[in-house]
Amino acid sequence: MREAVVLVHGLWSVAGVDLLRLRNRLSNAGYDCHMFNYHVWGKPPADIAVKLNQYIKKIDAPLVHIVAHSFGGIITLHLFDQFPFNIKGRIVLLASPVNGSAVGKRINAHPVTRWMLGQSNVNGLSGDVPKWRGWQDIGVIAGNIPIGMGLVAGGPKLPHDGTVSVEEAQLKGVTDAIVVHESHLSILMSAHVASQVIIFLQTGKFDRETITPLFDAEPA
Repeated sequence: MREAVVLVHGLWSVAGVDLLRLRNRLSNAGYDCHMFNYHVWGKPPADIAVKLNQYIKKIDAPLVHIVAHSFGGIITLHLFDQFPFNIKGRIVLLASPVNGSAVGKRINAHPVTRWMLGQSNVNGLSGDVPKWRGWQDIGVIAGNIPIGMGLVAGGPKLPHDGTVSVEEAQLKGVTDAIVVHESHLSILMSAHVASQVIIFLQTGKFDRETITPLFDAEPA
């Protein structure tokens, strides 16, 4: 059976270029890959989720999975909050601050830098993200190499990937969750992470012989 994967990039990605290596690995594994592009200026994540739903509805495949990085995971939660039963497939969130972002809150607190976030703080980086209600399998991968752009704003609480902490990435109701030794950007480049994504899309579980389990799947 033909299966599609929609990749949803993070906040400051340029047309999803940082997802290209992951997309190629998913394509080589036999998935029909689609890149959903968006910008946050002028639209909160709930509005972007409407566009994502329209995008997915045009894909001709019996199974459509979603792999979302960083802020893309927040958009994905808004998608299922509004359209919970429109999609059959599994979801993987990569380093997504589903419990809000300390880095985002600091950037938003200063008028000089606030513009960088657009409306991403509205039920997004500021917290108050829609709850996951267990509609289908969802996996979470967090990183713990503390190197990334988020350090410019002071960084989140350790352990973190340079932008998003492990605690911020925890999701209540998650099917499975792991921590990998990657940064916020390298998590997209890693062949090991790509393999874990593929394993989860196939089975609904990560390969626990080669990774560290996430210490808790509950939010802070």
